[in-house]
Amino acid sequence: MENKGYKNLEVWKKADALAKAVYKETVRFPKDEIYGITNQLRRAVLSVPVNIVEGTGRQGRKELKHFANIALGSLAETEYLLEFCKDIGYLSEEDFSTLESLRRETGKLLWGFYKSL
Repeated sequence: MENKGYKNLEVWKKADALAKAVYKETVRFPKDEIYGITNQLRRAVLSVPVNIVEGTGRQGRKELKHFANIALGSLAETEYLLEFCKDIGYLSEEDFSTLESLRRETGKLLWGFYKSL
């Protein structure tokens, strides 16, 4: 894949949008959580587009599939953390629903991408 070819991938665009949306929501989390759940959720969600980027920068489909698999794991972690944040009141039902919808869309695209490799 040519340099910055990841920017043409719909899966990367959706994962990037999810990461940015989560970052915007976590700004409202309690300040004493900055090194706790805020950091954990941000790291998990950012890992999804970052692993897509890293995989496209490697040589060969096997390596790209490996990084797509890591991205799937990070997306699963994100799913749990979003639910956890909703359950403890850090995310409203509405905000959770918006993020969860975006996460599901990302997951469908990422799973399809992974299977295509």
